[in-house]
Amino acid sequence: MQYLANYHQLIILRSSKDSIYKVKTGWIVSGKTMSQVLKVETHCHNVFSNHNNYLSRIPFDCGVTIQEQLENAYLQKIDVMFVTNHNTLDGYSQILEYKQNHAKYKDIEIYPAEEITINNKGHVLAYGIQDEIRAGMTLDDTLDEIRKQNAISCAAHPFAVSNGIREHAKKCDLIESFNSNNVDIFSNLFAERFTKQNNLISIVGSDSHVKSTIGRSINTVESEKNVDTVLESLKKGKFKVGKLDYATREEMHEHAHYIISSSRQTILNSINETNPKFHSIVKWAIDSFISNPNSRLWHLMSSIGMYLSKRVSKKVNMNGHNPLIFEQRSWSDLISLSLIP
Repeated sequence: MQYLANYHQLIILRSSKDSIYKVKTGWIVSGKTMSQVLKVETHCHNVFSNHNNYLSRIPFDCGVTIQEQLENAYLQKIDVMFVTNHNTLDGYSQILEYKQNHAKYKDIEIYPAEEITINNKGHVLAYGIQDEIRAGMTLDDTLDEIRKQNAISCAAHPFAVSNGIREHAKKCDLIESFNSNNVDIFSNLFAERFTKQNNLISIVGSDSHVKSTIGRSINTVESEKNVDTVLESLKKGKFKVGKLDYATREEMHEHAHYIISSSRQTILNSINETNPKFHSIVKWAIDSFISNPNSRLWHLMSSIGMYLSKRVSKKVNMNGHNPLIFEQRSWSDLISLSLIP
């Protein structure tokens, strides 16, 4: 008899060089190799996304530290994590070093990845890259750079109200058919429909920007625990949905507060240069939100913003309105569309 122990219990397997035995605990044995059912986080960020998000007015993106990220991954029993910071691999070597110096996190595998902003501000995820891929290229050029590294491309939140590449997702190896931050819901509904209609390989992503959302949406895969095997399984469509859920309104509010409070001076400088007559009112609004984010006023404004976003998403993704309005990102046009009955 052959005995193997996983995190929770001891299990018994018959010894065989040629057979594979799948057991409830998730271990698989085949000859000399051993696989297990891995929980994989494919889309999350940390502080190294800051100043790399290709938006000069709002340079801050995420306040999650490396320690917080690893701790929450540990609590969620995540086995593999692709840290997909915006337009950089900076932070990858740092999180590996931190993990090596803290034995508690030794069983969490961290693999290289990047969320790349293309020239129209759409986002593409790259898994298994060795070199950083620069932002601002066309989609085709970005995908070429990913292929040159024998890496895997994925269309991130393709039908989101902003930052999606929409139908061009078919050019990628994978599509993110569910994103926890697409709280308008219709973005995910259309992505799921599009995935099925085009028979695409799909994954789900937390798109975590606050520590509590790490592992909000999880993929599972039966695989050996090494980067080559995991990437091969990813490209072949062997990932399955482990769980999926949305970020809460409070978590979205928390993220907005971090971005605005950290980017305060940059935003005010930009307003002063482009629309100085609005500087005072914008300064009041920002300072009011920073000092009292949980007031009735700002919770009401947050609710209104989410409601209008949901209306716009429904009109574009479900009712056939021209999606170019998302790419143009004119706030006045988006608000006008959301208010039209």
